[in-house]
Amino acid sequence: MTDHPGIHLIGSVAMESAEQVFRALSAELGPWLRRLPDGETGERHRWIYWQREMLLAHPDMELDPEAAPLDLYQWDGELIRRTELIRFRPGTDPTAVTFETGYAPAALESYAVFRRLQDDGVIPPGVRFQVCLPTPMASGYMYVSPASLGDYLATYERALLAALDDILAAVPHEALSIQWDICQEVLIFEDYFPHRPADYKAQIFAEMARLGSHVPAPVELGYHLCYGTPKDEHLVMPKDMGILVELANGLVHDARRPVDFVHMPVPKDRSDTAYYAPLQQLAQDPATSLYLGLIHFDDHTGDMARIKAASAAVDGFGLSSECGWGRTDPDHVPGLIAAHAAAMKAL
Repeated sequence: MTDHPGIHLIGSVAMESAEQVFRALSAELGPWLRRLPDGETGERHRWIYWQREMLLAHPDMELDPEAAPLDLYQWDGELIRRTELIRFRPGTDPTAVTFETGYAPAALESYAVFRRLQDDGVIPPGVRFQVCLPTPMASGYMYVSPASLGDYLATYERALLAALDDILAAVPHEALSIQWDICQEVLIFEDYFPHRPADYKAQIFAEMARLGSHVPAPVELGYHLCYGTPKDEHLVMPKDMGILVELANGLVHDARRPVDFVHMPVPKDRSDTAYYAPLQQLAQDPATSLYLGLIHFDDHTGDMARIKAASAAVDGFGLSSECGWGRTDPDHVPGLIAAHAAAMKAL
């Protein structure tokens, strides 16, 4: 199985520290890993919520009293939270604003641990250090008033790419993997938000192309497509993989460099061939590894059924869970690790 893409880990893990994450994942899944994230521990455990806190503390930003709050609903209709939206303060020139996202310091702190553990033989040789980054639309559509959104996206993109430049300057390129987390864009395709521009597809593909092209070779480039899991369940339950395939085809087509991997989620109850049928339209590039997030907690029989159903539509995919593990029950993490190992051993 040397040509198998192996196991892909989305990013977040409900553990206390990056070292704990690196040790646990390497010990159990090392033979099947090509890249390893730091678990997005500490203030990053809620994915991008820490960016909202950064914006609220920023002198050029404020809550928008004129904007309706965003009601965040889960797939089953449960209201998860109501979020007040943020705008640039009146009189602010957005082109002069800078944001300190915090992603570079977090990555470099984790990379120092990663390199020490790899030098000590804990992390297998050849495994890359995986840095997961959100897109500008992630915090933009979740936290920013529509009146400020256009300016915010441009301002935040500059800040995010500056953080990426700091990471690129500090981590050897042949040891680095960059994953762009594509969540709000998937939800925009699903018409989840109260507003959606007429040219949303063009905006999204242009954004992904810009972000991807900023990752130089030989740094590995990947995209995680996501339906959001703030309470460890999807915000939207996909009808099938049609939107995911459309996004994957578009981002690979528009990329100005090879895309090394794409991840797509699979809900637990989808072992039917209809869910996977759109994968037959996936424009597979031999350079791009496909990972399907069909491994679930304590459901080995279901995992194998989902693998069988997916195999009828596409060949040669790697294994993953549907999203990160940062919002899951910490007691489930050992079981999730074991589920990935069991599925690989059963192939």
